[in-house]
Amino acid sequence: MLDVRRMQVLRAVVTSGSVTAAAAHLGYTPSAVSQQVAALEKEAGIALLERAGRGVRPTAAGRLLTGHAAVISQHVASAETALADLRAGRTGRLTVRYFASVGPTLLAPAVARLRRDHPGVTVEPRLSGAEDPEPEVAEGRADLAVVVRRPGEGARAGVRLVRLRDDAYRVVLPVGHPLAARRAVDLADLAGEPWVGSEPPGPCLEPIAAACAAAGFSPRYAATSEDYATAQAFVAAGLGVGLIPRLGLGARHPGVVVRRVRRPEPIRTIHAAVREVSATEPVLRALVDALLAG
Repeated sequence: MLDVRRMQVLRAVVTSGSVTAAAAHLGYTPSAVSQQVAALEKEAGIALLERAGRGVRPTAAGRLLTGHAAVISQHVASAETALADLRAGRTGRLTVRYFASVGPTLLAPAVARLRRDHPGVTVEPRLSGAEDPEPEVAEGRADLAVVVRRPGEGARAGVRLVRLRDDAYRVVLPVGHPLAARRAVDLADLAGEPWVGSEPPGPCLEPIAAACAAAGFSPRYAATSEDYATAQAFVAAGLGVGLIPRLGLGARHPGVVVRRVRRPEPIRTIHAAVREVSATEPVLRALVDALLAG
């Protein structure tokens, strides 16, 4: 196999016209340059230089390798420039997993800010399905995932969790409901009401179940929907009351009122999951900062 560094030495000799000039340019001794060229000729199996007066000139094989050496040098320079841009956050590509309620309210503003500050960076958001997206981050198939985690719950090996915010649940009531006149509703006051479920089993439902248990009851669901807009429509239709997180209430149904819940207040905690080895990369750090600022 041809040694790329020796090819660059050959190129220096050919472009300068002599071993001595090439040695001065490279910071080598003339003897070292001659040895490198001789070793390259041995690798190539053919003469690369021939005498020309007091200097040297390339053979056909020498001209061939010198041309390839120039191309290699250009590619290396391009790679160094691209790497510098990536290190500085001027370029890059981020694959992001998120769940529906944070898309318009948390992720979209963060992506807009990132694109403003880092216009050369491409962000590819993809809605997560029912499966936890954290394994995708751990395996390198996603750069960041927005997830809900229980208080004190740790991340899997190789993943760092960055706490973004606490998202409190609000009670959604039909217009005209007796409790709608209050500014805040005690959770226990909802014990006898039919409920509209808005969360699938998992980390978003657990704060509701835990808060209701602390208030001394278990909700009686009359209808369920994993879509917040549909859940609001069910409430407006009088099927029951429901709890929806603040980030899921960006679009309010005209047939409902929203009130704060207390004693206790259910809260889900939203995190950004990133790979430990990538956590300090400028572009990824910039996206996390944008999510924190949202």
